[in-house]
Amino acid sequence: MVYSERKPAFRQDAAATRRRTIALDKRSAKSFIRINERIRAREIRVIDENGEQMGILPPFEALKIARERGLDLVEVSPNAIPPVCRIQDYGRFLYEKDKSESAARKKQKVIVVKEVKFSVTVDEHDYQTKKNQAVRFLNDGDKVKASLRFRGRQMAHRELGYAIINRLIQDIGEAGVVEFMPRMEGTILHAIVAPSKKQEAPKPKPAAPPPQAAAPKVPVSQPQ
Repeated sequence: MVYSERKPAFRQDAAATRRRTIALDKRSAKSFIRINERIRAREIRVIDENGEQMGILPPFEALKIARERGLDLVEVSPNAIPPVCRIQDYGRFLYEKDKSESAARKKQKVIVVKEVKFSVTVDEHDYQTKKNQAVRFLNDGDKVKASLRFRGRQMAHRELGYAIINRLIQDIGEAGVVEFMPRMEGTILHAIVAPSKKQEAPKPKPAAPPPQAAAPKVPVSQPQ
């Protein structure tokens, strides 16, 4: 006689529910949102999946309604009195939340510090090239770290390095503002310049054309 290893339907449903609950619990722990049985308030204000107010209910009763509709009970305003919970698909809620946060991160401007390196023996052409590079970085909204390394006996002539970095700061002009003045760290002299916050002058409004004088009326002679 062959025995089937197929589990009863209610056991399969229970196992699927446990797996789903574990997955939701991991995601909710990451975002610190209480859902379902984790809601501990004695009473909650409930909003259904259509945005309609359902009044103030005990959590177990609201969770029962959510289960009957195949949805979750999500605490959306824990600091309210009583806390506000919504009946909704929690997986979809997290997806939309992650999507909106990702869109907000894309809109943020990430400021990068880009380094421009000099030497005590830099020639004029190389200096101009790196100065233009620094100005371009600042115009793009990035910070610039100007660094100069002293090698060997060059440490005895630090004034030459300070002259180069100070010249760079002056040549950058209004494109940037000094965030850290030139200073030594070991054998490296460096300064940090941030992009200047320029405010565009408001465009002047076009002047209204002067009113035209009305043409004088010419009397029309009536035929005799």
